[in-house]
Amino acid sequence: VQLQASGGGLVQDEGSLRLSCAASGSTFSSYSVGWFRQAPGKEREFVAIAWARGRGSTDYADSVKGRFTVSRDNAKNTVYLQMNRLKPEDTAVYYCAAGYPIRSSYYAWNAYRLWGQGTLVTVSS
Repeated sequence: VQLQASGGGLVQDEGSLRLSCAASGSTFSSYSVGWFRQAPGKEREFVAIAWARGRGSTDYADSVKGRFTVSRDNAKNTVYLQMNRLKPEDTAVYYCAAGYPIRSSYYAWNAYRLWGQGTLVTVSS
């Protein structure tokens, strides 16, 4: 499976963007897919996860809960991250990642084995 993230761009404070993570390969539905972000000078941090079929729905970082929504369309091999009410502190490169994380470590970047190339989101104040 290969991942391709897209949809980043420049948006104003309180604006919205939708990121997409398109995957190749027939086993996509068996992977849980996470979104991470990395701002300049900061460590990569967990944003959200869409669990694989049968493993539960979604989880979010506290910083994005209520503003971001992750969803997946297994028929299209795509996971989406709808980001609303964006803030300047959401500015970062956003990455999607796929793997078999477990409940106790899904927020850790090293729980995922496959990574997309990243897409830049810039929120202006």
